[in-house]
Amino acid sequence: MLSDQPPSRRLPHVMLVLIVIGLAVCVGFIAGGSLRPFDRLRVHWWGIALAGLALQGISLTSGIGKQAGWAALVGSYGLLLAFAGVNRRLPASWLVMAGLMLNILVIGVNGGMPVGTSALETAGAGAEGLIGAGTAKHHLMGPGDTLTALADVIGIPPPVGAVISIGDVLLYAGVAVLVVMIMLGRSGENRRPPAQLFQGYRGKHLPPDRRFPRLTPQAKGPTGGEISGTEP
Repeated sequence: MLSDQPPSRRLPHVMLVLIVIGLAVCVGFIAGGSLRPFDRLRVHWWGIALAGLALQGISLTSGIGKQAGWAALVGSYGLLLAFAGVNRRLPASWLVMAGLMLNILVIGVNGGMPVGTSALETAGAGAEGLIGAGTAKHHLMGPGDTLTALADVIGIPPPVGAVISIGDVLLYAGVAVLVVMIMLGRSGENRRPPAQLFQGYRGKHLPPDRRFPRLTPQAKGPTGGEISGTEP
């Protein structure tokens, strides 16, 4: 999504996000939902989500250089994808992850997100800052770009005036479905996935025999074999 422009150019995308969330809330109310289920919603790893958004907010056109800016951009999508993966038990999380992965793919193979000229015209935006080398995140689409169907080729006319990709569409759709499902009380239990590493730390609130089963002495049966419990 075209977002590394001056603040006045970022506003359409903020508006688009607010419109998506607002419409989702309206649908949730019409369907008989409520905002109260958000009080009980468990979301894990907020820190990496905030770090990913912070990297997205770095000015990629100055200071750190284009190569470092591109690395920060890919890293930001990676953190957001990890956040979505940890919370994958939430409704429509697969849509969010699919959208993020499509954007990472296009940015990775093209060294940034190509932006279609016709989409800019539809959105009523100019190509200032995209001509030539472009920015760390965006550049005007050229003949050397690949996977252009997944690039920023969808123009939304004013008053929104945004240019988005198919990945963004999936991302917004996932957020909208998530909001509606939570309002309807259908989010289920967002259990934290079991740890693949440092299992003892993740299970610090479990009994010792479950945290470190190999280190816990086992009771012996009459024949010398191990038994699963200490009670007769």
